[in-house]
Amino acid sequence: MTPIEGRPILTAAQMRAAEDRAIADGATVESLMERAGAGVAEAVRRLSAGAPVLVLCGPGNNGGDGYVAARVLRANGVDVRVAALGEPRSEAAIAARAAWGGAVERFPDAPREQHDISPVVVDAVFGTGLSRPLDDDVARTIDALVQCARLSVAVDLPSGVDTDTGAELNPLQLPNYSLTLALGALKPAHVLQPAASLCGTVRLVEIGLGLNEIGSPRENVSPDETIARPRLTAPQANSQKYNRGMVVVIGGAMPGAAALAVQSAMRAGAGYGLLFADPGADMPHAVVRRAWSPEALTAAIAGKPKVGIVIGPGLGRGDDAVAKLDAAIACERPIVIDGDALHLLEERHFAIFRKRATIQDRDRRVFVTPHAGEFKALFGDWSGSKIEAARAAARHSGATVVFKGPDTVIAHPDGHIAVALGGSAWLSTAGTGDVLAGILGATLFSAPFGAAEAAVWMHAEAARRLGGAFLADDLARELSAIRTAL
Repeated sequence: MTPIEGRPILTAAQMRAAEDRAIADGATVESLMERAGAGVAEAVRRLSAGAPVLVLCGPGNNGGDGYVAARVLRANGVDVRVAALGEPRSEAAIAARAAWGGAVERFPDAPREQHDISPVVVDAVFGTGLSRPLDDDVARTIDALVQCARLSVAVDLPSGVDTDTGAELNPLQLPNYSLTLALGALKPAHVLQPAASLCGTVRLVEIGLGLNEIGSPRENVSPDETIARPRLTAPQANSQKYNRGMVVVIGGAMPGAAALAVQSAMRAGAGYGLLFADPGADMPHAVVRRAWSPEALTAAIAGKPKVGIVIGPGLGRGDDAVAKLDAAIACERPIVIDGDALHLLEERHFAIFRKRATIQDRDRRVFVTPHAGEFKALFGDWSGSKIEAARAAARHSGATVVFKGPDTVIAHPDGHIAVALGGSAWLSTAGTGDVLAGILGATLFSAPFGAAEAAVWMHAEAARRLGGAFLADDLARELSAIRTAL
């Protein structure tokens, strides 16, 4: 089993294409199935602690993987039962069932007796490519067996989810698994909600597609991937506050939000924090405060080598806020647009962003950080895959789109996608978005080619370390230790 940080994400069609390439290079469907089933068996053997195992097999190749896993488990001394949802249909699955050679039980209508229940359940009923709901009786049976099990393992995907969107195909709520073993590559459903929550821990089983090995060729492979632990540049002996990066936060109606953003930027590694806020507002120490005017902004950043602008936290939505946004965009420095400012963006701004994106200049990058409601306000209704919605939004706007949520998706104008893993539900509290905006302002300089990915990772790591029931201020304070460790 392989951890999934920094690994490619393939849609169902891309996965089929990758398998076809492997077969063209000399593999067979049977050899790929053997590797998949053996990988599943090894994981189950290690985690089951000798407990009896029930393998549920479907009629397709996912079921074939299950038959292989059952055979290998039995060869290693594990007490294994197999229950099948009909006869196998593909040649490889038929061969795998024949090689199993043991009894195959009828797929139980429901676990009515103790014999029907197993402490370890392996779901190999349906995997990648399912596009229709499960039969209600089948869904209820899988749910009951998984809920009763001490350890439940989904082979490739939990049965009943859409591979490419992460949607639940059944009106009935699907069960939560202990472990999901992604075969060959991650799929969108492993990282997108609601399916990601059903998967439990996700690990990768290599089957010989050559997609995940370090340094392997990635031609014809999706540019989409999961976020990995970032590598940030540390201050050097000749560092001073300006060449470490100056983050300018433009405040407004609610100065506390802007103050939280600039504090977060400094704890995330910025060398200089400048906050434009009304006089008399309570501001953190070590932050320079100035009264706002377009001329003051221009003067403050003139001649500075590394400047990032953050606008939106606590900005408000009046005419003065629009003027501030226009002035910030006109600076042609890297800019993070968050919160209230997202509601002020217009097509004329997107035209500017698209022009900047074609220049390929790091000093002109634009980042927008909408949550679901802000995304809808910016780009309209969307359905289907959150990944594809974010990709389309980035191409349309010319900005890097950080589509926030429990499954944060980062989309770049060139089409590249990165998806965060396992966002903490405790981040659903006021001010945490302001913290993320500030972090992103700082990572513009310490991770110039992966600023959004680094910021989202640090934000999630701070939440993970705090555990739960924290304030946004706690999240900001935790950043110092995280930044030091990177």
